[in-house]
Formats: sequence, C-alpha cells, structure tokens
Amino acid sequence: MCEHQHEHGHTEKEIPWWIAQRNLLTALLILLILLLLKYAFKLTLPLGASLLLNGAAYLLAGFPVLRMAYRKARRGDFFNEFFLMSTATLGAFAIREFEEGVAVMVFYQIGEWFQDTAVDNAKKSIKSLLDIRPDRVTVLREGQQQEVDPRTVAIGETILVKAGEKVALDGHLLNERAAFNTAALTGESKPDTKYMDEAVLAGMINLETVAEIKVSSSFQDSKLSKILEMVQDATARKSRTQLFISRFAKVYVPVIFALALLVLIIPFFVVSDYSFRDWFYRSLVFLVISCPCALVVSIPLGYFGGIGLASRNGILFKGGNFLDAITAVDTVVMDKTGTLTEGVFEVREVHAADGQQQRLLDYAKAIEANSTHPIAKAIVRYSDDSSDLIASEVEEIAGHGLKAKINGQTVLAGNSKLLDRYQITYPQEISRMVYSIVLLAIDQQYAGYITVADRNKPEAKEVISAMRAQGLYTVMLSGDKAAVVAETAGELGVDKAYGDLLPEDKVRHVQQLIDQGKNVAFAGDGVNDAPVVALAQVGIAMGGLGADATIETADVVIQNDEPHKILAAIKIGKITRSIVWQNVILAMGVKIIVLLLGAGGVATLWEAVIADVGVALLAILNAIRIQHKHV
Repeated sequence: MCEHQHEHGHTEKEIPWWIAQRNLLTALLILLILLLLKYAFKLTLPLGASLLLNGAAYLLAGFPVLRMAYRKARRGDFFNEFFLMSTATLGAFAIREFEEGVAVMVFYQIGEWFQDTAVDNAKKSIKSLLDIRPDRVTVLREGQQQEVDPRTVAIGETILVKAGEKVALDGHLLNERAAFNTAALTGESKPDTKYMDEAVLAGMINLETVAEIKVSSSFQDSKLSKILEMVQDATARKSRTQLFISRFAKVYVPVIFALALLVLIIPFFVVSDYSFRDWFYRSLVFLVISCPCALVVSIPLGYFGGIGLASRNGILFKGGNFLDAITAVDTVVMDKTGTLTEGVFEVREVHAADGQQQRLLDYAKAIEANSTHPIAKAIVRYSDDSSDLIASEVEEIAGHGLKAKINGQTVLAGNSKLLDRYQITYPQEISRMVYSIVLLAIDQQYAGYITVADRNKPEAKEVISAMRAQGLYTVMLSGDKAAVVAETAGELGVDKAYGDLLPEDKVRHVQQLIDQGKNVAFAGDGVNDAPVVALAQVGIAMGGLGADATIETADVVIQNDEPHKILAAIKIGKITRSIVWQNVILAMGVKIIVLLLGAGGVATLWEAVIADVGVALLAILNAIRIQHKHV
C-alpha cells in the first residue's frame, strides 16, 4: 500500500469504494474465465478477442493505479509503486502475456484492499477503545429531567447517571458516595468508590443508584476527549523504524528500476543466445516482486496494534516512537508518593507511656477528628469507633498541632515543637524516629506517641523484584525525609534511593544517569515532576487521568496509578518491536529469494505476484496478532 494510504484517498473520492470493488470483482471474474478456457479447456482465443477481454479486465482493476502513475509522472516522480506496477503490467501486455499482466494488477489490487481494510480496522479499534462517550445525557434543568446531547450541557449544570449508564462529562459527585467501573479508562475492572466532591470522569460506568454529578468541563474539554485526541495523534507520530523504512523505500524503488534494466541489458553482452523477450520478461518479474508494500504497510500496522493493545490496558503511548524508545530502557526512576506508595497515611505504631494504648488512641481520635490533615485522618480511621469521647475548646496552633479539652483534661496532640512550647518533657529518642510522629500530652504530662507513615502499594515490592529480574536498575526519588525514603526503599528492594529532594534535585539525579549512558524511564505524578518527566528518554505519568499537565508532558500516560503498568508498557513495546522486525525479515527474505529466482528465469510473473501479495497478507496477519496479546 505504501504511499497508497495517502494517495488512495484521491481515488476513493473520485471512485466510490463500492464501484472500485465491483470493478475489481468483475476483472477477477473475467481473468478466471480466461484462465479456465486457456488451461482447463485448452481453448486459444483469437488475438483480438484475447486482447479485448484482457484489456477490459486490466482497465477495470488497474485504472486507479494507472491514473496515479500518470499524475506522479507529470510531476517528475517516476520512482514509485504506481509507476513500477504500471510498467511491469504494460510490459507483460507488450510481450503478449496478457493474462499474467492482468493477474499482476488484479492480485496487487486485492492485496491493496486487504491492506486498506486492515489499517482502517486497526485505526477504528484504537478509536473505539476510548470513544466511549454516550450520545445522550440526562440533565436537571428547572427541577425537570431533560435528555439532551452532552455537547449542549454547560459547566455547573447537574447531570443524572443511572445505574449501568456511562458518565458523559467530567464533574464532581454530589451524592455521599457512588461506585464506578473505570475499566474503559484504566484497563482495571474493579469498582472505584467515589465520595462527595470527588472527581468523576467521562467514560466511567455507574454501578449503583442514580449518581448526581455537577459538570466541571465541557464535552470537548473532558479528560476522555483529550486522551482520545492524544491516541489518535499517536498513530500519526512515526517510529524510527517507520521513518527508516519510508526513507529506505525512496532509495529502494529507483535501485530496483536500475537493477531490472541491468537484468535486461547485461545478458545482451554476455549470453550467446540472448532473447530480448525472455530477458524482458525476467526484468518484469524483478519489478513485480520488488514492490515494497508488505514492508511499508505492515510496519505502521504493527505500531497501530501496539498502541491499541496499550490503550486496552489503560496505557497511552503518544506515538510509535515511544513504543520503540521504551524497549531501550535499562533504568527505571520512580517518584515515591503515589507511584510506589499509595499517598495515604496509616498508623504504624501506638506507644502509650502508661501502657494503655486504647485510652491513648481514644484521646487521639477525639482531638484529631477536628483536623483535616492527612495524618489526623489516618488516626481517626485507625482507632476504634466505640469511643464516645468528644473534644471541646479545640485550638489549632499553626505548625505545631492541636490543643483541646477532653473529659475536663487539657490534651495536646502534635509534633515535638508543641510539647517544647508547653515545656513538657518526653523521651529524646523520639526525635530520631524515621516516620511522622504525633506526640500526646494529658494535663501537662507526656502520654505517648503514634507513628504514621505512607502505605506501600501492595504490588510495589513484587513489581520492583520483577524489574530487577529483567535486568532493570531501579531508583527512587522523593521530596520526603531521607530516612523515610531509605526505609521504604529497603522494604521494597529498590537499588538506589534519594530523599529530601526538590524538583530541581530530581532533574539533577536523572541528568547524571543520562550522562552515565543510561536509558532512563521516569515514572511520577506528572504535575510536580513535570521537568524530570520531560527530561527522561521516556517520561511516564502515573494516574494521568487526574492532571492536564500529565497528558501534556509525558510520553506515556498510565491512566491509573498501578506500578505494574510500567512493566506492562515495556512488555508491549518489546512485543511490538518483535513483530515489526519479524515482518521486516519475512518480507525482505522472501523478496530477495524470488528476485534471484526471477533474474535466473526460474520464477514467473505468477510466482512474483503470489509471493508479493502472499508476503503482504502474512505480514498484515502477523501485525494484527499484537491486538490480541495479553500482558
């Protein structure tokens, strides 16, 4: 198909596809009848009748190719597949090999049709993966439910999503809670529970009762629309392999024309019984088999397949070039919070000075219930709900903690600075602890402490182990305390870890790795880490559905925040590269063999066209396999 993908649009506008198909089928039928008469019934038609019937079949099948060859020739472009096929088939007519000339054009066009269909289906499958927005949406207007086109819904309006329905627009949940299936966006089918005011995105499916959502962005500005646009753009961004093959084809076709000419001319000087017709025929075989379509079509089709497979798994590659780039990665650098840890604090240890841990927890919960700080929330979640203690006269001391009255006692909860402020003594080893710590004092007496830490993702340790097993060097960078980072790295088995980093420090560390010759993939949240995501050879944004900066900066967007998707992205890149190179080797291998056989007079035009179309179809089927792989 080669340039046919671009030029074919002209022929399809002028010749409707159903007419082109009808013409091709008619040509095929005429060819089959002529072959039956000639070979099955041994009936030789008069020259005029044979030329007339074969000529009609040839024009029916080959008119689009002849016209494109003529158009290009007028612009001075003779080295293209259209001119090549026209020369070869008209040459066959010149030496009265009518059926073979028709067969070359008919089967070439059949191959083109298969190739067009395969590429169109690949593009459609990619689009259908993400274009999952409903056509209608129920909106509340003046207390009435109206079913409207989602494009007409304004920001700030409230839409209703019934159980089983897809969300059409981004917004914030107005209900207390609702559960959604996010598989279309993230590749994961487990339910995701959202609470009041949390973001709900277009493409999610409501699983329970009617959800009320306040719209926060227009239809065309939704995260899903941006992601869909990004994936469509990705199919147009060529990989290095594609660019190489395109450049190769521009050199390859004129070289083939020159070699075909040499096949015709050189024997005149070296063969005693030289026959112009014989060697002209051999040069035509050479031209037919040389058509580079199998290469130039199956390779982009392979990359379409890779992008589609990744999209199905909630991974968005911004182009075929990044599918290539990720296969070369030997170092994976990751942010800690949100990538390897959940970004959710949990209580690690409760230590009461008098040994009464539950009493300490009850007091801590009563006072921390008045704070929105993530550490306070972690303590409230952790403690037993049975306590009926209530804090009063709550006072927040900025940068220190909280002071309140509970059961008539004065309770302090906060950091060491809070206890220092009130001149309360506490064990000094507490200040050397790794994790975040909440100290408590009751009536001016130290009562104990609670340590709180970010929770590692359940799969993080297994993912790091799998990365190391594949020979990948792992590095963790974080703005968190160095001691916390070192502790987390030790638990997960990360090769190297650095803490207390500002964004510019992360850039410096990644630049050092690149300067050492490493091929670096950096995975982070894509907002704070935008500079380092942009610097790495492959920038991977985790949980990219939440941030516009992620989609803009990263080369690869993982739509949820699961670290195993980093490995899946690398695997998809390797699968794609493997199948693309299988096609390159298959196409070139078969072509070289048949070219040599054609030049030696062993292969005929029949073998040439069957080999050309056959290799193209095999390469297409091989490329389509990518879309059915599991990672």
